[in-house]
Amino acid sequence: MLDFITWTADPAIFTIGSREIRWYGLAFAIGFWIGYMIVQKMWKQEKLNPEWIDSLLIYTIVGTVVGARLGHCLFYAPDYYLANPVEILKIWEGGLASHGGTLGIIVAIYFYSKRVSHRSMLWTFDKLVVPTGLVAAMIRLGNLMNHEIYGHPTDLPWGFRFIENLHAWRMGAEPIFSQPSHPTQLYEALCYLATFLLCMWLYFKKEAWKREGFIFGVFLICVFGTRFFIEFLKNDQEAFEADMLLNMGQLLSIPFVLAGAWFVWKARAKGIQTKQ
Repeated sequence: MLDFITWTADPAIFTIGSREIRWYGLAFAIGFWIGYMIVQKMWKQEKLNPEWIDSLLIYTIVGTVVGARLGHCLFYAPDYYLANPVEILKIWEGGLASHGGTLGIIVAIYFYSKRVSHRSMLWTFDKLVVPTGLVAAMIRLGNLMNHEIYGHPTDLPWGFRFIENLHAWRMGAEPIFSQPSHPTQLYEALCYLATFLLCMWLYFKKEAWKREGFIFGVFLICVFGTRFFIEFLKNDQEAFEADMLLNMGQLLSIPFVLAGAWFVWKARAKGIQTKQ
């Protein structure tokens, strides 16, 4: 029986010129592609305007990338990025925050609802979040390939030893491994995958989209609730978090969980009132 797993995956699939094609980007793209097909199926089921769906894809991608990048820069290293604003544009160097991505999507859907669908934001979110759990799981697998965002040391047999000097190792140096640590990327990926399957079941089997905001609320509770607890096992992303009772990821998760609970309560109450 193994005491731990030594992880030596290369983040890059291949290189074109000076540009690397990384597993992270591929996982992100695959998640969006599958998500797009799922949303197409929803559109057909509800007989919606097919022209809306391409606009939704564009708004979502822009909102996700811009929000995730700004979230990382402003939540985790505001002093550095405000002093060096050009660095914010260097997305290829890494640094995306899921909470920022969520806020970016909210802003994007506000404009999408006003300019394209002319439906409520909750109407859109109940559809959009169904495949989002899968996209989030794929992103965490990308983090695994990048040897990043892992957890505290553990003596559990599924602990991973990650390469700490990743850049030097890829240039030919001997690898320096972390202690066997919690593969929190996999923990989150599995939780997000379970959330995806739950939302799929709620939408296609239970037709929960008829209670506006219900699926969206369940998604927020599941994703950010699991994120809150898994953060107890993760290493701090920034030095300033060392003296915090709850880290930045947990503090940012609490409002989303509370909002999710409110949306679920409101959707259930509205459903009961309709029956009456």
